[in-house]
Amino acid sequence: MKTVKIYGPGCKRCEATEAMIRDAAARLGVKVTVEKISDAKSIAMAGVMSTPGVSVDGKLVHAGGLPDAAKLETWLSA
Repeated sequence: MKTVKIYGPGCKRCEATEAMIRDAAARLGVKVTVEKISDAKSIAMAGVMSTPGVSVDGKLVHAGGLPDAAKLETWLSA
């Protein structure tokens, strides 16, 4: 099971990122636990300078804008 954290204030892009992650996981048959982090201090401590940020299993893999769908599948498959 993959642990995915989405860092952001809860904006439309953050919600879209969550939907993209859940869709990609379903397509790949990967079980994911998605956690949303909206606290500004926690976001900064994770090293996210532009939201939404995404970490997979503790590794920050994306920050700023919507992630690329192909990259998302790569992160979830690794």
